[in-house]
Amino acid sequence: MIVVVGLSHRETPLEVRERLTVEGEAVVALLQALLERPSVREAVCVSTCNRTEIYAVAQGDSETDGAAAARDVERVIAELAEKNGASGVAPYLRTHTRKEAVRHLFRVAASLDSLVIGEPQILGQMKDAFETAKSSGSVGKYLERAMSRAFHVAKRVRTETAIGAGQVSISSVAIDLARQIFGDLSGRALLLLGAGEMAEAAAKLLVKEGGKLQVVNRSPDRAEELAREFGGSARPWEELEQALVSADVVVASTSAKRFIVTRAMVAKAMRARRGRSLFFIDIAVPRDVDPTVNKLDNVYVYDIDNLSNVVADSMRGRQAETERAEALVNHEADAFETWTEGLNVTHTIVALRTKVRSSLAAELEKSLAGRLKHLSDADRKALDTMLDAAVNKVLHTPTTRIKAMAGDPSVKELVTAVHHLFDLADLARELEAKDRPASPDAQQGPNSAPRERPRPADTPNSDDDAAKSHPAGCSEAAPAGEGDGALASSPNRETAGR
Repeated sequence: MIVVVGLSHRETPLEVRERLTVEGEAVVALLQALLERPSVREAVCVSTCNRTEIYAVAQGDSETDGAAAARDVERVIAELAEKNGASGVAPYLRTHTRKEAVRHLFRVAASLDSLVIGEPQILGQMKDAFETAKSSGSVGKYLERAMSRAFHVAKRVRTETAIGAGQVSISSVAIDLARQIFGDLSGRALLLLGAGEMAEAAAKLLVKEGGKLQVVNRSPDRAEELAREFGGSARPWEELEQALVSADVVVASTSAKRFIVTRAMVAKAMRARRGRSLFFIDIAVPRDVDPTVNKLDNVYVYDIDNLSNVVADSMRGRQAETERAEALVNHEADAFETWTEGLNVTHTIVALRTKVRSSLAAELEKSLAGRLKHLSDADRKALDTMLDAAVNKVLHTPTTRIKAMAGDPSVKELVTAVHHLFDLADLARELEAKDRPASPDAQQGPNSAPRERPRPADTPNSDDDAAKSHPAGCSEAAPAGEGDGALASSPNRETAGR
């Protein structure tokens, strides 16, 4: 049984999400902690700026097994939250099991659960998370099939619907917001704080609108490169405060773990601006701009959660495509449920045949050791062949009928009855256990050299904002497997709201 436990932008405020982003080797440690729980067989962690979710497989298929796995996943998340200074996350956690868990997985991969529906980044982030889980040995048959199918569903949604048509990303929504503020961006002074992937996407859109672009980034070479590409200018990191004086709109999207723009810095810049309004669009997670900056006169801060109204406006024209995509996801979830039920049926059939044959073989061995011990090897082999034929003959009809029930809603009751009548529960569970993922060390073999634990991608220090393959300011966020190898804790940051 697949179980999903986690939180997302739908019910969890940004100040909680930004403190629960799991990165780098912390993902591997999290997966190992999950596999140490007796109720969890497989696990994948998807952590972005808009969600932190665990996709797990329970040890068994009963409701009790699923509930136990969900509780253990919740405990692991709570422990990590406590370490990261974000205790009390339980009210935000949402749990899905069985078909609803699969449907949720498919919706997330297809970007139907994203803040910006139709954005493509989440699929790449989920693939990264899947590869991290596979390399750490936490993926077995169930999640291998489920994740692969989710990627297939996402591809179908993008090719068979127009849900991703046009510019669909947090960057495009941020520029839409800037356009709503000023009407016309032509001639406006636009400052990019950061030079990662999402900053580059924003730069392209800003220049298209006719804005005058400036780029401030910790890496001067990257700032120069981005500014040159889009006809703007670069300024040294040390000149950030002066750059705020001349800007009309600041789009912030660095990968820093602490606030880059402080209230004191903006207050000083506003004195030099002589009352001119300054707008911040902060699409970074964790946030780049101290939210208390919004309390200053003539300063307006919009973070990623504030973009929801703009997103709602942009989605009204996509309603029909969203409905088509949802129908496709539902169909695929039904098909996966049928496969899952067939797998459970297969375990039952194999267990039934194993039990019947072993029982008959045990009786035959008694006879061959007693009154039939005079039989030749040829005769013994003939009896063994006859035993196999008898098992096939006796179980042919039950096997055929059980297989035929694989897609029937009542198959679970049938499987339960067969397990009870033939005492197959333990044997079926042993067969299911063969699908468990082996540990990375076990997969190498006894004579293999020890495998190194997956290392995070080379990234700057926690305060840097150089480019990442999926930067902090993004449609979903930096994928599991990147960062500085720790939960994105910010013990020195304030989390006060506006």
